[in-house]
Amino acid sequence: MEARLTNPAMLLPEAMKALLTLAAEHGGLPPAIVNLVHLRASQINGCSACLEGHARIMKKAGESDERIYTVGGWRDAPYFSDAERAALALTEAVTRVADRPDPMPDEIWNEAARHYDERALGAQLIQIGVINVFNRLNVATRQVAEAWKP
Repeated sequence: MEARLTNPAMLLPEAMKALLTLAAEHGGLPPAIVNLVHLRASQINGCSACLEGHARIMKKAGESDERIYTVGGWRDAPYFSDAERAALALTEAVTRVADRPDPMPDEIWNEAARHYDERALGAQLIQIGVINVFNRLNVATRQVAEAWKP
């Protein structure tokens, strides 16, 4: 597989700087939550470059293989806390806004709000938005997994 184009964020350094600035804002979210959010959105969007990159980041951070392998089946896998499940449900709803009549059901929002304060919820929404931008840029330009590695 070959990329159609260099990732647009790489072609436009100010865009990359802005995206990385947004991505750096975790608002008190634990890194494990940020990583789960990034991996789950990347699975939904089919972004192989982000899937590989975020799985590597999670592995390096000490995540177990079981957690990494079962993120897509988080509802049934025994490896996730209630707070992580709330973050994953929020990630799915925000990533799939066109897939249901009510893109953000109160049940999903209220469960996330039960586990996270306003600042952490805001950070989580920003993280979901940023990874969705990267996923869309990578998928549209057919970025190749591992191609980014030195």
